[in-house]
Amino acid sequence: MKTFNIILIFMYMLVLPSSAEERVKYKYKEYEKFNLDTIIVEGDTGSPGDISIKPRFGRKYRNKLPYRRNFNPEIRKAIERIR
Repeated sequence: MKTFNIILIFMYMLVLPSSAEERVKYKYKEYEKFNLDTIIVEGDTGSPGDISIKPRFGRKYRNKLPYRRNFNPEIRKAIERIR
């Protein structure tokens, strides 16, 4: 039993220093300012001529609401409710 306790204490002493090294605390910058005027991007500013949308994506959808020519009765009812 004594040897077992001695081995446990020895193992604990080996593990203890390695765990202290793993405790790393980071302190991040609270505020950092970027000056975007100093950044220079080189390249071409022309518009792309080859890009186009394929006609299969230009799908036409039907209106699912019924078509109605005259909404006068609804307009009259709305005006009567206001009075």
